Amino acid sequence: MKILAFGASNSKTSINKRLARFTATLVPHAEIEVLDLNDHDLPIFSEDLEKEIGHPQAAKAFFDKIGSADGVIVSFAEHNGSYTAAYKNLFDWASRIDQKVFQGKPTVYLSTSPGPGGAGSVLASAKGSAQFFGADLKATLSVASFYEVFDADSGTITNPVTLAELTAAAETLALSEVI
Repeated sequence: MKILAFGASNSKTSINKRLARFTATLVPHAEIEVLDLNDHDLPIFSEDLEKEIGHPQAAKAFFDKIGSADGVIVSFAEHNGSYTAAYKNLFDWASRIDQKVFQGKPTVYLSTSPGPGGAGSVLASAKGSAQFFGADLKATLSVASFYEVFDADSGTITNPVTLAELTAAAETLALSEVI
């Protein structure tokens, strides 16, 4: 099973990318590809620009990566209660290729932040719109206080409750392949 994992942030030190990567390792027998949003740099979306240049290669590559995966894990960073500008722009471009950006793929949505909110606002927004964008949403989980539950040296979640919740979410992707 091929899992595409990414943090919806362009930060080089993204805790959401770390969470997505770690969670992907919990999917049994998975081949993991970790996507970096910085590899999909695009101009700010506008209909006028789209008419001028069409669908940029970076948007097509992102869309194709999702299409080639058997499952997707996204961890959403929250900027001022919403998506990061980098993710929203990439997503807007990809949705012009096909509104069903997630292409019916079994998907797990995560979010995390350094504080107690765990980026819950953006996760709720993503969860609420998942059906419109072709995500076969299997699980969602907000992880609060990331630095208190994650060991940077080992790259693992150390809190047993959080680890059990992430494992259960990851296993929903493996179960999707069996069904």
